[in-house]
Amino acid sequence: MNRPRIELLAPPFAGHLHPILAIGRALQGIAEVTVVSTDGAQARIRAAGLAGVAVVPGADAALRAITDPPHPVGAHPLRLHAQFERSLDLLEAFARALAERYARQRPDLLIADFTLPVAGPIARRHGIPWWTSHPSPCVIEARGGPPAYLGGWRPRRDALGRTRDAIAAALVRGFKRGVHRLHRRRLAALGFPSLYRDDGSEAAYSDDCILALGLRDLEFERSWPSSLHFVGPLLWSPPDRGVPPPDDGRVHILATLGTHLGFAKDVLAARLDGFAASHPDLVVHFSDGRLDADPQASHPHLRRHAWIDYPSWVPRMRAVLHHGGAGVMWECLRAGVPALVMPHDYDQFDHAARLDAAGVALRLGHVRALPAALERVLGGDAGLAPGRFVDALRPGIAEAQVVSLAKARLGL
Repeated sequence: MNRPRIELLAPPFAGHLHPILAIGRALQGIAEVTVVSTDGAQARIRAAGLAGVAVVPGADAALRAITDPPHPVGAHPLRLHAQFERSLDLLEAFARALAERYARQRPDLLIADFTLPVAGPIARRHGIPWWTSHPSPCVIEARGGPPAYLGGWRPRRDALGRTRDAIAAALVRGFKRGVHRLHRRRLAALGFPSLYRDDGSEAAYSDDCILALGLRDLEFERSWPSSLHFVGPLLWSPPDRGVPPPDDGRVHILATLGTHLGFAKDVLAARLDGFAASHPDLVVHFSDGRLDADPQASHPHLRRHAWIDYPSWVPRMRAVLHHGGAGVMWECLRAGVPALVMPHDYDQFDHAARLDAAGVALRLGHVRALPAALERVLGGDAGLAPGRFVDALRPGIAEAQVVSLAKARLGL
């Protein structure tokens, strides 16, 4: 009997590709797994022990220009609009590549990162079951709480809070519908004549299964779509890359802004260098988060690295300063290491709000607050419980849930 075929689709960025690779590794035992991405992702796909296919030549440079601008995008309408137009160009190219591929051969299941929603219409056209992988479930629209992308609001249970959330949700939907109207022809051609289904759910996500790669207990309580399954984070990191973690008995602190946010890294590095200079008993590290680059400007007191391996480094740290990216967020929670979160863009503010509300991290509003906050965390005066989710994040739990769902879908 032939094994079922599962294809996974993701952009090349670590926060999206690496969870897909973890899903692929988990599913290898029940199916033949192929990961479809760009040229820039192929080395990491091979390192994960998976088969890869590259589509859309030149997409890596175009994607980086979109996702790593020299300024924050935030809720700035003109920047959002320009970013969306460039994203549509790439989504059209991905859609053409997928249509050509699945006209020749069809997998038994397609699992796509949420940033590539064109996989859904293509899959339906070719009769392929389609799931969405979502490492940031906080941005999924759901009734009963504050919407995402508004600076990281926390819930309010009183009448004023419910009114605030309802008005904000209507404004967010109105903005999205306005963008859809501006690009109606192109979006309809991609398979999205409307952003919402008749039941109000978002058409960009699968109505069969959304793999929410997070913990329900960390999320604010809301009325989630019926297709959503909280399976937990799935984490993978490239093996044997970067500097090995320190093991000298000293107190070490790690700071990272992930793969993107180039506009903010030098500012933060300079601030950390000053902190390190005034705390010679500490060793402060900064990661540029780039597998393909050397570190930027050197600093006399700060150890700056092009790339470090979160799974091996984070457990050795006394504290971690990060931007609220999903990957480093979950590594800190899995290791039970206290974190300071300084969000800059995208869903990072919403992650920061949840971490702060759960008492597992401190949220910082500005880099000026960093020295005092670090002093509190290092002194044990921050009132944090960083080990709260350690048991729920034991390796293998999320993988087993994904395998169980896939077996049920494939009839195994």
